[in-house]
Amino acid sequence: MKQIKHRTLIAPSLLAADLTNLRTEVEKVEDAGADVLHVDVMDGHFVPNLTFGLPVIAAIKKYTGLPIDAHLMITNADAYIDAYAKAGCSWLSVHVEACPHLHRTTQHIRQNGMKAGVAINPGTPLGALDAILDHVDFILVMTVNPGFGGQNFIAGSWERIAELKKKIGDRPVKIEVDGGIKASNAKEAVAAGAEILVVGTGLFGEKDYLATVKKLRGDNG
Repeated sequence: MKQIKHRTLIAPSLLAADLTNLRTEVEKVEDAGADVLHVDVMDGHFVPNLTFGLPVIAAIKKYTGLPIDAHLMITNADAYIDAYAKAGCSWLSVHVEACPHLHRTTQHIRQNGMKAGVAINPGTPLGALDAILDHVDFILVMTVNPGFGGQNFIAGSWERIAELKKKIGDRPVKIEVDGGIKASNAKEAVAAGAEILVVGTGLFGEKDYLATVKKLRGDNG
């Protein structure tokens, strides 16, 4: 049987965009063929930084047709799930390290009509995900320590992604990877099992967004 190749999804990380021209940046990556907009939400507590909040997401939603993927790097995600759905998010991921009741949290996300994701930090064993794999739509594998954009990729992450791919098996759960992804290593990420590539400076640091998106997809798009 011929193996079906799945299209690699490209998710520009808006934290790396020119924030003084955010609408223009969103329109440019949408025109370049991006699939989803990735928005990092940080609270200064779970991670040492403060970033986008609900008003920014609601504003972005008004001028894009792309789904918005909010990555909540916050300690009390449960209290804000309804609000992020109302703001216009289509995908929502929470951290396994920050949410003690993951089953309830992911169920809450899905009840709001969003795809439910669980993010995992580089230093957290993949076994922490075992009990939740049947209750999520995607796993967000961090290949840098969360908190700041533009960090270097952590060695050994490809093997970690491949191990997760084996754990997932035939479940309909996608692997999203975030941290240090660029055109030069995207092929390795996909080969390891990644299906959604979050790209920050690896896209916004380039002049030609269309050409970069094509390079990121390789032969998959």
